[in-house]
Amino acid sequence: MTNFSLAATRRWKLACRYGLASLLLVFFVFPIYWLFIISFKTPDEIFHFPPVWYPKSFQFANYAVLFKDGDAVSVLNSLILAGVSTVIAMIFGTMCAYSLVRFKTGGEDFAVWVISQRLMPPIAIIFPIFLLYVYLGWVDSYGGLIILYTAFNLPYVIWMMRGYIEDIPLELEESALVDGCSRWAVLWKVVFPMARTGLFATAVFTFVFAWNEFIFALVLTRTEVVTYTVQVTHYFGGQSNFWAKIAAMSALGTVPVFITVSLLQRFLVRGISMGAVKG
Repeated sequence: MTNFSLAATRRWKLACRYGLASLLLVFFVFPIYWLFIISFKTPDEIFHFPPVWYPKSFQFANYAVLFKDGDAVSVLNSLILAGVSTVIAMIFGTMCAYSLVRFKTGGEDFAVWVISQRLMPPIAIIFPIFLLYVYLGWVDSYGGLIILYTAFNLPYVIWMMRGYIEDIPLELEESALVDGCSRWAVLWKVVFPMARTGLFATAVFTFVFAWNEFIFALVLTRTEVVTYTVQVTHYFGGQSNFWAKIAAMSALGTVPVFITVSLLQRFLVRGISMGAVKG
C-alpha cells in the first residue's frame, strides 16, 4: 500500500470519528436545546405540527409568570438545601474519611458498610422518616431536609474522600506533626490542600445529588420549602399540562447546575482522574 493510500485511509478514519462524535453530540445536546427553546415559545408554537424549531420571538413572559406567582422561589429553596447540606456533608465526611484512613476506625470493612448505606433506596425508608418528622415537627422545614440530605450523602462523601486521602503521602503528615502541628492543623493545612481537587469533585457530585433529589422533598414538603423538582410536578394535570411553565421551571432548575459544573470543571476533571494512573 502506497503512502498516499495510507494517508487517505487515515483521513477517512478521522472523518468517520469526527462524524460519529458530531452525531453523538447532537443526540445528547438536542434535548437540552429543546427544553430551553420550548420555554421561549408561545402556546401555538409549542403544539404546532410540524414542530417549530426556533420561535419567531422569544417569550420571556413564561419566566415572568414563575416569578410573579412565586414559583421561582422553589429554585432558591433547592439552592439553599443542596448548598448547605453539601458543605456540611463535605466537612464531616472528610473528617470521617481521614479517621478511616489514618486510624483504621471501625476496621478494614467498615468503609464498605458505610457505602452500602448509600445503596438503600429512599422509597424504602421514607415512611418511617415521615412519621418521625411529623412527631418532631420537622415537616416542611429547611432544617429537616438539610439533615436528611446530609445524612443521605455522607456515605458517598466518606467513600470518595477515603480514596483521595489514601493517595496523600503519610510522610507529609508526619513532618507536620514533628513541626508541632496538631491533628486538626494537619487536616486543615496538609490534607485539605493536598486533596483539593478531590474535594471539589466530590462536592460537585454531592451538590447534584441533593439538587436532583425528589422523593424526600415530595413527601416532606408542603408550601414553605418546596423544591424545584417538586414544583415542576404541579404543572402536570389530569386534563392538560402547562408545557411552557414546565420548560421554564426546568430551565431555571438546570442553570445553577451548569454554572457550578462550569466554574469547577477544572477541579472536576482532575478530581475524577486523580489516582487513576500511579507511577
